[in-house]
Amino acid sequence: MANPAGKNVLISGGTSGINLGIAKVLAGGGANVAVFGRDPEKSAAAASAIDAEGSGQTLGLAADVRDYDAVAELVRQTAEQLGPLDLVVAGAAGNFPAPVIDIKPKGIKAVVDIDLLGTYHVFWAAFEHLRKPGASLVAISAPQAEVPMAFQAHVCAAKAGVNMLVKCLALEWGAAGVRVNAVSPGPIDGTEGMSRLAPTQALRDKYQAATALKRFGQPEDIGRFIQFLMSDEAAYATGGIYPVDGGMQLGDATQDCLTSMRK
Repeated sequence: MANPAGKNVLISGGTSGINLGIAKVLAGGGANVAVFGRDPEKSAAAASAIDAEGSGQTLGLAADVRDYDAVAELVRQTAEQLGPLDLVVAGAAGNFPAPVIDIKPKGIKAVVDIDLLGTYHVFWAAFEHLRKPGASLVAISAPQAEVPMAFQAHVCAAKAGVNMLVKCLALEWGAAGVRVNAVSPGPIDGTEGMSRLAPTQALRDKYQAATALKRFGQPEDIGRFIQFLMSDEAAYATGGIYPVDGGMQLGDATQDCLTSMRK
């Protein structure tokens, strides 16, 4: 796999979980990595952790993906310090398991604004600062975009929108030499998402059983896949939605995981 040394990377939601794992993998390969979230202290702490993994430049910045002007300024500052962006990962996301009847309109709006609108803000703001041709954009999707799940209507709707946005951007921006894809992680251990979806050992066991590989993934698994997607080896891949989920989407055991939350 091509080494990302010297490449310039920006990751939204990069202060924790899967996105922090992606940042560490790419930094370990020598990339210059900027991450941002809403909390300046968390961003600074994440930058220190990422810096310990590699030899490139590391930036920890703060902005809310729902605020386009703040995102646009952050992207501009990042490109000013690092140079044209080779990879942009839109990873900020929101989730809270709840039946539809209990999700108020502001709850739906919050998730859609973070997941879908936030992805659009990050990609749209980044376009003028991308290395063209050659840049790669990756959205972090979820199995909920393809598989209807109980207690996840808001996330299903938002992530389905992310997938279609990825495909439309791939169509429109391909002529500029910009590739746009999405990665759909399955159950990744040690993340806030899994702590919410599987708060008990019984549910953790169910999620592991729902995968073909019968185990949780690690944030590094997603990072290595994205390293491949940004490399020359994937130069002809765009508009794809790639499940990196241990085979979770191959069966229907996921439904048992979510409906078990009723009990």
